[in-house]
Amino acid sequence: MYVLDSSAFINEYHTTEQTATIPLVREELEDESAYRYDAMEGSGMHIHIPTDETIDTVKRAARELGDLEELSRTDVRLIATTFELDGTLVTDDYAMQNVAEKLNVVVEVIAREGISEQRRWTFQCQGCGREFDERLDRCEICGSELTRKNPT
Repeated sequence: MYVLDSSAFINEYHTTEQTATIPLVREELEDESAYRYDAMEGSGMHIHIPTDETIDTVKRAARELGDLEELSRTDVRLIATTFELDGTLVTDDYAMQNVAEKLNVVVEVIAREGISEQRRWTFQCQGCGREFDERLDRCEICGSELTRKNPT
């Protein structure tokens, strides 16, 4: 089962395998890509809604990696759907790929290269330079904003 992100409809992804997606993907699409979604739904594409428990599992994994703030509500639910269906996630989104890899979810990319390694992001204060393992609203030391930092 291939679970399709909006990029699959935008880039006219084709497969002979069974496909699935979630209703939120349709809301992200316009014009021809929306028509592709509708056509695939009409020809048997499975529409899935993941459980709250699986959504929480995905959010925990994303939080651990520092990707939670990068993922939309749709992204989290697509990963959860792929996890529940034991499928292959079709996406070009790097944050989704990173979280999927942590959950041992297979990913197929469309128009870009996939990620080469899983990353656990850190966050650095723009004021004092202190690093944190998780995203906070503000630095606990000086109160400045934090930015996501690529781990080395």
